Amino acid sequence: MNYESKKVCLKNGQSALFRTPSAALAEASAMMDYLRICAAETEFVIRYPEECTQTPTQEAAYLDSINRSEDQLMIVCEIGGEIAGNCQIVFYNKIKTKHRAEVMIGILQKYWGLGIGTAMFEEMLQIAERRQVSQIELEYIEGNERGRRLYEKMGFVQYGERPDAIRMKDGTMRKEIMMIRKLRL
Repeated sequence: MNYESKKVCLKNGQSALFRTPSAALAEASAMMDYLRICAAETEFVIRYPEECTQTPTQEAAYLDSINRSEDQLMIVCEIGGEIAGNCQIVFYNKIKTKHRAEVMIGILQKYWGLGIGTAMFEEMLQIAERRQVSQIELEYIEGNERGRRLYEKMGFVQYGERPDAIRMKDGTMRKEIMMIRKLRL
């Protein structure tokens, strides 16, 4: 699914471009670099940097599959030619679940606090409403207070926990927290 590019003014006055990721090898390589940095900066993403092992060719194929999909959309936030963040919404497509969608988001640390997360969520919520989705779901790793505050600000509420869902390298176990936001249709 493609997204119509949009310029967004950030809290610091900088301009960001929200756009569909390209499936070109250069973009795929930049996306892999972004993912490795994101995974190194925080323990609240699902993988460690060394697990970001896709080749640019594999990542390009993945991005192409998302762009061609009827049920997935990825938005990249670009600032000054650099990938600063991305978000993704996945729409369920079965009769019993097509009222639901799942969202994910990641932002490089140097761009935290600029309003990118809020703006990306606003875009995903509008897209979900146009698709007539009535609930959006997400999961986050226990301890991610910054993320939790953003999700609550965007209207998400906790509905469950998955105990010991995440095992850190040091053996520490963390819960996965599940949140939901109902949409008015």
